[in-house]
Amino acid sequence: MFGLRKTLGSLFKSSKTDEAWFDSLEKSLIQSDVGLPTTEQLISKLRKAAKTEKASTPEGLQALLIQEVGSLLKVLEPTPNPLFIRLKDSLPEVWLVVGVNGAGKTTTIGKLCRLFQAQGKSVLLAAGDTFRAAARNQLQEWGGRNRVDVITQGGGDAAAVAHDAIHSAISRKTDILIIDTAGRLATQGHLMEELKKVKRVIGRALPGAPHHTLLVLDGNTGQNGLSQVKAFHTALGLTGIIVTKLDGTAKGGVICALAHTLQDGPKPAVLALGKGEGIDDLAPFTAGQYSAELFN
Repeated sequence: MFGLRKTLGSLFKSSKTDEAWFDSLEKSLIQSDVGLPTTEQLISKLRKAAKTEKASTPEGLQALLIQEVGSLLKVLEPTPNPLFIRLKDSLPEVWLVVGVNGAGKTTTIGKLCRLFQAQGKSVLLAAGDTFRAAARNQLQEWGGRNRVDVITQGGGDAAAVAHDAIHSAISRKTDILIIDTAGRLATQGHLMEELKKVKRVIGRALPGAPHHTLLVLDGNTGQNGLSQVKAFHTALGLTGIIVTKLDGTAKGGVICALAHTLQDGPKPAVLALGKGEGIDDLAPFTAGQYSAELFN
């Protein structure tokens, strides 16, 4: 599943674990988007655990590393996961979805739509990317696949689309409203300000909404993903992250770096992983399983 496996495969099959082995492990983790601070912390804990547990074989150290990474990732595990357990009694439950262009945002919305429908929930989509006609068309295509209506405008203001969609969802007594937004870089201050406006308008139209502010993050972005999370979290107060494109090419280590970076203060949980292009290729995130998949 992850590119990290390829770089570590030979290490865990070697015959000895000396300083050169630990150096190679450190290099592999850094190259796999785990990041220097996180790697240093993991290597330090692994050395201590190896002494405590008297582990000296590659297999023994592999098991300890899986355990250490699982503990690190625990801070990102949602308890409970709002994708599968309804946390709000209000209707509709509003999901605001953000992210940069190319992260797989619209595809993820299509998958979320299918997931919620499988739970017997009614869903409405809102095409808040008013900049690109292609984005609206793509969302309408996903809506067609799922037989779900899409609230859209031929241009204009994203906040107006969100406002109309909320009132439409209320009148229809829809369970879930998912609002798409225009992709933007974290460094585009004026566009980030527009996102804040969209969120304020949503809150005025339905007090307490959006109930979930979700960042879609490309698993291939590496350390750049950290700056994306920080910027969107600072601007909007993210509640969740879905990491996409973890279908073989991504190294997968960026989630470890996220866990290390977001240890203090309120943090968004990693709700799910996109493991393919199929409409059902959305898997819930659990720390232990993800750690095992990274290193096995």
